[in-house]
Order: sequence, then structure tokens, then C-alpha cells
Amino acid sequence: MNKEWSELNKEMQMKLKKKDSYISAIETLYKLREQLMYELDSFKTELSRNDFDSMPFINANGYHSKNITYSLWHIFRIEDIVAHTLINSDEQVFFIGDYQKRINSPIITTGNELLKHEISEFSSQLNIDELYNYIHDVKGSTESIIADLSYDMLKYRITSERRNALKASECVSKNESAVWLIDYWCSKDIRGLIQMPFSRHWIMHTEAAIRIKNKIQK
Repeated sequence: MNKEWSELNKEMQMKLKKKDSYISAIETLYKLREQLMYELDSFKTELSRNDFDSMPFINANGYHSKNITYSLWHIFRIEDIVAHTLINSDEQVFFIGDYQKRINSPIITTGNELLKHEISEFSSQLNIDELYNYIHDVKGSTESIIADLSYDMLKYRITSERRNALKASECVSKNESAVWLIDYWCSKDIRGLIQMPFSRHWIMHTEAAIRIKNKIQK
């Protein structure tokens, strides 16, 4: 893991544990996310459209077995779902912005259910410009939600009503490779969700995307 990102993530997690360092924790989180978004944005100027869909590690185990288009979709569909359906109990950016049509996506899910050539077929259909519009809208929206959270709200757990709303939305596939996400997210409090979908999850997939980019550019 990138040392600076790892250190920022650790610092943020430690600060989240104490009320007197909570504001600083959120500032650290934003700093981490800005650095990661800078890397994600850099792909747009460095890579061709075909590069976004390239899968040089298709038979490997790990996040780098996907492609960059998928990684962008996956990071931000998960964030949008968690931030809005589970934490804020309101409508996702994806639906408010009519992003399924704009991105030309055949799915509304996180994409966990897709494998190898299914990922390639899926990603090749997406409008990259609109995908980037979506990821920036999600980032801003999530950070607005986080800014309104008090320290005491971090201990709140996902209610059964919100869990049911998530299932009803069909934004998580019923495939066994995806459906576990519902139990995973709903077992956490808000602090736990900040620590994974909103931070560490970004790091893991961004680093995988950088590995793909570096392989393509060799």
C-alpha cells in the first residue's frame, strides 16, 4: 500500500475514536480522498479509451484482475449506495442524476457479480466522461453527508428499515459474489462505514488501477 495513503488512513482511524479529534479525523479523511481522486483523475489524461477497458491481469487473483473502468464504477456505486441508502436514507446520486442513462450502463449494481469477460463487456459500453461526472458528484455528495455527522452519530447502526430499502433497491446483486455486501455493511456502525467504503476501499481499488495503468504503459 502507498505509504502516505496508508499513514493518512491510520491517522484518520485513530482520530475517529475520540471526540476531541473527530473534526481533525474528517479533515484527514478529506485529504486522503483528495489525493486518491487526483490519481483517478489523472487516468483521464494519461490513458486512451481502450486502456480504460484493458485487463492485463485478467487471470490473476486480486482487484488488479479487473479494469480501470470497472474500478471507477465499483468504488463509487458502493459509496453512493452506502452514503445515501444506508446512512442518509435518501435517493442515490445515480438515480437523481439519471446516471444509468447518461453513463449507458446495463446494470445499477456494484458489479461484484461480474467476472472476467463479463467485466470487459460491461465496461466497454460505458461513457467515460459521464462516469467521471458521476464519481465527482458522488464524492461531493458523500462529503456533504459526512460534514453533517456529529461524533455521537458514528455509533449509529444501520436499521432494519434501511437494510430492507437496500434489498428492495436491487442495487446489490443476489449473486453469491455480491449479496454478502448487505450483511457486511449492515453489521457496521457509521464509523465502520467511513473506515471502509469511504477510505480503505478507495485505496485498494486505486492501487489496483495504478498497477493496471503501469502494466499498460510499459
